[in-house]
Amino acid sequence: MAAAATAGSSPGSGPGDSPEGPEAEAPERRRKAHGMLKLYYGLSEGEAAGRPAGPDPLDPTDLNGAHFDPEVYLDKLRRECPLAQLMDSETDMVRQIRALDSDMQTLVYENYNKFISATDTIRKMKNDFRKMEDEMDRLATNMAVITDFSARISATLQDRHERITKLAGVHALLRKLQFLFELPSRLTKCVELGAYGQAVRYQGRAQAVLQQYQHLPSFRAIQDDCQVITARLAQQLRQRFREGGSGAPEQAECVELLLALGEPAEELCEEFLAHARGRLEEELRSLEAELGPSPPAPDVLEFTDHGGSGFVGGLCHVAAAYQELFAVQGPAGAEKLAAFARELGSRYFALVERRLAQEQGGGDNSLLVRALDRFHRRLRAPGALLAAAGLADAATEIVERVARERLGHHLQGLRAAFLGCLTDVRQALAAPRVAGKEGPGLAELLANVASSILSHIKASLAAVHLFTAKEVSFSNKPYFRGEFCSQGVREGLIVGFIRSMCQTAQSFCDSPGEKGGATPPALLLLLSRLCLDYETATISYILTLTDEQFLVQDQSPVTPVSTLCAEARETARRLLTHYVKVQGLVISQMLRKSVETRDWLSTLEPRNVGLLYEEGVRKAQSSDSSKRTFSVYSSSRQQGRYAPSYTPSAPMDTNLLSNIQKLFSERIDVFSPVEFNKVSVLTGIIKISLKTLLECVRLRTFGRFGLQQVQVDCHFLQLYLWRFVADEELVHLLLDEVVASAALRCPDPVPMEPSVVEVICERG
Repeated sequence: MAAAATAGSSPGSGPGDSPEGPEAEAPERRRKAHGMLKLYYGLSEGEAAGRPAGPDPLDPTDLNGAHFDPEVYLDKLRRECPLAQLMDSETDMVRQIRALDSDMQTLVYENYNKFISATDTIRKMKNDFRKMEDEMDRLATNMAVITDFSARISATLQDRHERITKLAGVHALLRKLQFLFELPSRLTKCVELGAYGQAVRYQGRAQAVLQQYQHLPSFRAIQDDCQVITARLAQQLRQRFREGGSGAPEQAECVELLLALGEPAEELCEEFLAHARGRLEEELRSLEAELGPSPPAPDVLEFTDHGGSGFVGGLCHVAAAYQELFAVQGPAGAEKLAAFARELGSRYFALVERRLAQEQGGGDNSLLVRALDRFHRRLRAPGALLAAAGLADAATEIVERVARERLGHHLQGLRAAFLGCLTDVRQALAAPRVAGKEGPGLAELLANVASSILSHIKASLAAVHLFTAKEVSFSNKPYFRGEFCSQGVREGLIVGFIRSMCQTAQSFCDSPGEKGGATPPALLLLLSRLCLDYETATISYILTLTDEQFLVQDQSPVTPVSTLCAEARETARRLLTHYVKVQGLVISQMLRKSVETRDWLSTLEPRNVGLLYEEGVRKAQSSDSSKRTFSVYSSSRQQGRYAPSYTPSAPMDTNLLSNIQKLFSERIDVFSPVEFNKVSVLTGIIKISLKTLLECVRLRTFGRFGLQQVQVDCHFLQLYLWRFVADEELVHLLLDEVVASAALRCPDPVPMEPSVVEVICERG
C-alpha cells in the first residue's frame, strides 16, 4: 500500500491514478483562482494571511451559502443560543421573509404587462412559424415542378434554339453588309442635304470594317467611293468654317467633324483661334466705338453689360470649345489658349479702364460699384476656365485701382468742401451790415462749418462703404477686407483729410506781410476753435464711426487717435497765437501812427483824453484797482524821479535807478503761448499793444506837457485795461515802463500831480 501511495503521488501519475482525483483538483482550482485574485488586487501572501478569513463556502449553516442545510442550522441555534436569542432570530427571519415576499410581489406587479406581452408574442410566433413552414413546403413543391417543366422544355427546344441563333447572326451580318453596300449613296445624300454630322457618323461606323477587309475587291471599291465622298465632305466643312458666317457653336461643330474625319489637329487649332480672334476683335471695336466723342457714351453699367455679354461671353465660348475639341494638345495647347486670352483680355481691360476713368469726376458711387460688380462677376467664368491667363486677377486689380482712385476723389472733395466753407465764412465776415439787421455771429458760423464738414465726411464714408457691401462680389477679397479699410479709408481718407485741414489752417499762420496778409482775424479765431473742437471730441467720433462701418482685418499700423488730437490742438494753439499777434499788430499800427504823427515837444498841457483812443462804452470800474494803478504813477519813487529840481548829477541818478529797477523787475514774455480762453487772448493782444507803445515812446523826445500827456493816457488805459487781463500787474508794469521811458526822454521831466491826472481822466 505504501508503494501504491508512493506511485499515486509521483509526478508521472495522472488524475485517474489517484483514488481521490476529482476531490483533489477542486481545492487546487480554488487556490489558483484565489492566487489570481490576490495578484489582481495587489495583495501579498502576508497581507492575505493577516486579514480575517471570510465565511467558508461549504459551511452548511451559512444562510447565503450554496450548501445551506436547515436542519444543521437549527441544531446549531438550539445548541448555542439561549431562548431569548432564538426568539429574536425568529422575529428577524420572519421580517426578512416578509420583506422578500413584498419585493417579489412588487417585481411581479411591475413586470406583469411585460410578462403578458411576452407570452402573447411567443404564442403568436408559434402560430406564424407554423404557417410559414406550410408555405415553404408548398413553395418547394412548386419549384420542383417548375424545374422539371423547364428541363423538359429546354430538351425539346435545344435544336431549334441553335438554329434560331445561327439565323439571327446571319441576319445581322446581312444587315451590316447591306449598310456597307449602301454607304456611298447614304453619304452622298447626307452631303447634299447638309446633314454633315450624320454623314460623319456613318463613316465612323463603317471605317473600321472597310479598313479590315480592304483586301477584298468589293470592300475596296466601297472604301474608295467613301474616301472620295469624305474628301468632298471635308472640303465643304472647311469652306463653311473659313467663311465664318455662322456662330461659334456651328464653327465648333465644324471643327469637331473635321477632327472626326482625321484632319490634322494642329492646323485646325490655329484656324479655330484665328476665326475666334476675328469675332472677339469685332466686339472690342464695338466697345471702342462707344468711347468715342460721338455718339455719347452710354453709362458705365450699360458699357460693362455690353462688354460682359459680348466679349467676355464670346471668350468663354471659345475657351470651352477649344478645351473640348483640342484636349489632346496637352500643355502646349493650353498655353496657346492662355496667351490668346491674355492678349485679347488686356485690350478689353484697357477699354474698361478708359470708360471707368470717365466716371472719376462723379460723386455717386452706386452706379460705379454696380458696374464693377458686374464686370468682376462676368470674369469669374473665364478666370476659372483660363486660370493660366490671369484674367480674374487682372480684373481684381482694376477694381482695386478704381477703389483707390475713388478714395482720392473723395479726399479732394472733402478738401474742396472745407475750402468752400472757408470762402463762405470770408464772405459772411466781409458782407456789409444792413442797418437794423445783424449778420451771423462767429458761434453760428462755427456751427455751420462744423456741421457741413461732418456731413461731407459721413457722405464720403457712406459712398466708399458700397465697395465693402456683402452683395458685391469683390468685397470678400483680401484687399477690401484689410488694406482698403485700414490704409485706404481710415488713413488715406479720414486721417488724410484731418491732417490736410490742419495744414490748411496752419497755412493762414504763414501768410506774408506784417498784418498777416488778407486773412480776417475772425477767421483765425474760428479755425482755432474748430480745431480745438476736433481735438476734444470730433476726431474720436469720426474715427470710431469709421472703425464701426469698416471692420478692419488688417494688422498694418494706423495713426492713433491721440496723435491726431495732439496735431489738432497744436494747430488750434498756433492759430490762436497768430490771431493774438495779428490783432496786436493792428492795434500796434494805430499806436505807432498816433505816437509818430504828434509833436510831443510842443504839445499843449493835457486837459482831456482821446488823443490815442476813443472812450467807447465804459464798464463799471473797480475802485481798488483804479486807486492801486494810480498809485503806481503817484508813488514816492515816481515823485522822486520827476522832482522839479535836479542837481547836475540827477540825470545819471535817474538812469541808474531805472536800470536797477529793470534788473529786479519781473520779465514779461510778450509772445508767450496763448491759452484757449478769452482772458488769455485779450491778455496777449494787450501785451503786444503796450509793448509797441513802449517801443514807439523810446523813439521819441517829449516836452514837459508831452510827458504829462503820456502820463494821462497811461492812467486812462489802466482804468480800462486791467479788467481784460489775467494778471493786472502786467498792465501796471508795462504802463509804468511807458511813463518811465517817456520821462527818460524828456529834457524837462515835470510830472503832473496825481490828483490832477485823476480829475482829467474822470472828466474825460
